[in-house]
Amino acid sequence: MTAVRPSPAAQDYDRMMGMVTGFWVTQVVRAAALYNLADHLAAGTDTAEAIAEAESTDPDATRRLMRTCASLGLTTSEDGRHFTGTSLLSTLQEDAPHSLRHFAISQSAPGHWLPWGRFPEAVRTGRHQVTAAHGEANIFDYFAEHLDEASSFTESMSNLSRASALDIAAVLDTKGVTLALDIGGAGGDVVRAMMRANTKLNGGVFDLPHIVPTAAAAAKAEGLEGRFTTVGGDFFDSVPPADLYVLKYILHDWEDADCVRILRNCRTHLAEGGRIAVVDHLVGDADQPGLAPLMDMNMLAMTGGRERHIAEFDALFTAAGLRRVKVTPAGAFAVIEARLTP
Repeated sequence: MTAVRPSPAAQDYDRMMGMVTGFWVTQVVRAAALYNLADHLAAGTDTAEAIAEAESTDPDATRRLMRTCASLGLTTSEDGRHFTGTSLLSTLQEDAPHSLRHFAISQSAPGHWLPWGRFPEAVRTGRHQVTAAHGEANIFDYFAEHLDEASSFTESMSNLSRASALDIAAVLDTKGVTLALDIGGAGGDVVRAMMRANTKLNGGVFDLPHIVPTAAAAAKAEGLEGRFTTVGGDFFDSVPPADLYVLKYILHDWEDADCVRILRNCRTHLAEGGRIAVVDHLVGDADQPGLAPLMDMNMLAMTGGRERHIAEFDALFTAAGLRRVKVTPAGAFAVIEARLTP
């Protein structure tokens, strides 16, 4: 019998239903990540009862969660009782090379979840919703008061950086660089990848004081502590001297005036002949699919920042006394290099 294809109207209905209920899936994934389903199943703990005992969750609710995960392609089961994780679920394993576990947890936690619940207001006013949702000036002030979420967010940035760090290190020329500083670098995944690629390179992370111990511990775990330094501070005030600054996922957090302030602080202490490497998504044509347009909406809701077109980056550089010299694709990102204006 020939299968009957759904009508275009029915396809649109199903697609929209998936969009409308997308936040349900987000929280299912969050629960799967929080309760370590991927790690349990990989270790052979394959029943809801056993996982519920290990995680102190309700057995029946855990069984229903795992059944729903199967419907989403995260698990499979032949008997409805014993489950196996799929390759998709493996991205939620704690130590997977391309783990998104902490990203899944942090993006669906109150810090992000509640401001996103006010997203229409962000569109109406053009302002982020962290203050309205949490009473804080920005999400980073919120994290300073909620250290568990801050830790998860830092790890989530490492999730994103770890997957792209090798791509970035491969395209950034560090020959002759004395010190590369990862500005706002969280766990330092990018600069550590650069240091592994160039065994003569000294690197470091400059970030808020409660963040930098994570970077120091990661460098020590890789045996890089002899070439690695951490400095706590605020990049709106000043940054330490270096001859290569890396700003990954930094400028997109901020409005143009704040970005210029950050870039000028880097320019002030940039060694002669040095470079600033901005790593961000580039916004292309209006109908171009991908993460960049959605991340732009995340910035609208969460920070007041934005994803930018290359012309918008050029305007920032010009205002800060810099000039763009190179743009190189690096996985999902672009590495945009700038030097001092002559």
